[in-house]
Amino acid sequence: MYPHERSLVSRLENEPFTILGVNSDPADDYREAIVREDITWPSFWDGGSTSGPISTKWGVIGWPTLFILDHEGVIRYKNKREEALDEVVDELLAEMKAG
Repeated sequence: MYPHERSLVSRLENEPFTILGVNSDPADDYREAIVREDITWPSFWDGGSTSGPISTKWGVIGWPTLFILDHEGVIRYKNKREEALDEVVDELLAEMKAG
């Protein structure tokens, strides 16, 4: 998953696009993954379980869970991956520019 996220960040570096990560691994694993996986986008640690404050508020019960929000902060899609993720992100960017 991280390679695809890196490719999106690279491809859309000059677009109004952001990935925001939330991780519930144990703290040491989280810190190691940030370095090992070259995670350059904002990423938050959520207390080491899916019962952390962020995942609880958003109703996340398993990882990875992807929420795709539009430019107004409305959740438009959930759990799109790989090519499907690219398609909906491109769609939302085009919609925002047209509009």
